[in-house]
Amino acid sequence: MKTMAIVLAAGQGKRMKSKLYKVLHQVAGKPMVGHVLHTVGQVECERTVVIVGHGAEAVKSYLGDAAEYVLQEQQCGTGHAVRQAEPLLGAEEGLTVVICGDTPLVKAESIQAMKELHLKSGAAATIMTAVFDNPAGYGRIIRGADGTVERIVEQKDCSPQEAAVREINTGTYIFDNKKLFAALAKVTNDNAQGEYYLTDVIRIFREAGENIQGWCTDDNAEAIGVNDRIALAEAEKLMRQRINRMHMTNGVTLIDPDATYIEAEVEIGPDTVVYPGSVLKGKTVIGEDAVIGPNAEISGSTVGNGASVKYSVVNDSVIGDDSAVGPYANLRPGSKLGKGCKIGDFVELKNASLGDGSKVSHLSYVGDAKVGSDVNIGCGAITVNYDGYNKSLTEIADNAFIGSNVNLIAPVKIGEGAYVVAGSTITNDVPAGDLAIARERQTNKAGYAEKIRARAKAKKERSTK
Repeated sequence: MKTMAIVLAAGQGKRMKSKLYKVLHQVAGKPMVGHVLHTVGQVECERTVVIVGHGAEAVKSYLGDAAEYVLQEQQCGTGHAVRQAEPLLGAEEGLTVVICGDTPLVKAESIQAMKELHLKSGAAATIMTAVFDNPAGYGRIIRGADGTVERIVEQKDCSPQEAAVREINTGTYIFDNKKLFAALAKVTNDNAQGEYYLTDVIRIFREAGENIQGWCTDDNAEAIGVNDRIALAEAEKLMRQRINRMHMTNGVTLIDPDATYIEAEVEIGPDTVVYPGSVLKGKTVIGEDAVIGPNAEISGSTVGNGASVKYSVVNDSVIGDDSAVGPYANLRPGSKLGKGCKIGDFVELKNASLGDGSKVSHLSYVGDAKVGSDVNIGCGAITVNYDGYNKSLTEIADNAFIGSNVNLIAPVKIGEGAYVVAGSTITNDVPAGDLAIARERQTNKAGYAEKIRARAKAKKERSTK
C-alpha cells in the first residue's frame, strides 16, 4: 500500500526568540526538519509534502528536492495546515503519516510499528501515544473498553477523571489518506482560538464508527516537540545519548559518553576508542581501531584505520591509515595525509597533501603545498604561500629533508632527496639530490658583547635621571 507523509513546518516558533526559523534549528548537527524527513524516508514514503509558512524559502533551500511543498499563508491550526496538502495528495489511495517538523526524536522503527498496527487493525487513524508520570499540558488519550481510542481531550478541557489519565497524544499520526481529507472538510473553527484542529478528525471518525488505534511508544523522547531553547537543549541531550548508544552498540568505545559529542551523520568503525572532550561533527567518517581524543574536534573529515587524533582540530581534511595528529595541531580545509604520517604539536596545515610516511613534527606551518612520501619537515619550517594578493604552491618531492627554521618562499620546488639546511630562506628551486643553504655567513667579534652591555647600561642610566 502506498505510503505518504505530510510534515507540518509552517509555524513561526516565536518562543525560540530567534532570527532562524524554528525547524531549521539544529539538533546533533542537523536541522530538526532534516531529522524528520530522514525518518519518513526510512519508512519508504513515496511522496513527502512539507507544509511551509514562515521562513518558507529557507526551509525549501535546505531540503531542496527531497520533498514537495505547499505554502500555508495563514496559520489557522493543525487541521488547516494538513488540508493545504489536499491538492497534491487528496486523490491518492494509501496511508499518510502526519508528523510535526519540530519532533526530531521520532524514530523510523516507531512509525513502522504504527503502520503495521494500522494495517492489521484496519484503522482509519493510528495515533502515537506515550505515558508520562506528569502529563500536564498534553492532550489525553481516552480509550474504550476494547482498547481503541475514543477521543483526545486537551488539557484545558479535561474533567478530573480525564486529567488523571497519563497516556498522552504525541502529535504523530497515520491516517487512511482519503478518509483523512474527507474528515478535514468537516472540521470547523468553532473554538476559543478560532482554529481548525487536526484532533477533531479523531472525533469525526469516532462518530462515523471508524476504528481508531493508539500505538504507545516506550521512548518518551519521541513526544518532545521543540518550541523553545529549553526544549531544544533537552532534545539535543536525548539525541546525543541515542547516537552514543548506537555507536557503542556497534563496537565503538566511548570512555565517557556524557562528555562526548557526536553529531547525527558521523560514522565510526568498530574498535575505535573516543576519549572525553571530543566533538565529532558533520559527515565525518572514522575507520576501525582509531583513537580519537582527548579533546579532539573533527568536522567533515575522514580518519583512517588505526589513526589517532588528540588535542587537535581537524576540518574538512583526510587522515590516512595509521597516521598520528597532535597534540595541539590544526588541520584546516584541504589537508590530506597519506598512510603513517605524523603531524605533531603546534603544527598547522592548510590545503596541503602529504605522502605516506611524511612528518611535520612540531611548530611548523605548511599551507598550499604538495609534499611527497617520507619527507621530514623540521621544527619551525614555514611554507611562505601568500604575498598579500595570491596564494602560491610549494612542492616537496619524496625523501626530501627540510631543516628547522626554513622558509620556503612559494612558488618553489624541492627535488627528490634534496636537503635544505636549517635556517635557510629558499627562493629558488632545489634540484633533486642537492643541498641548499641560504643564510649569511657567521661573524664573531671578539669581546664585543661587553661593549654592547655597557652601551645599553649607559642608555638606561641616562633615561632614569
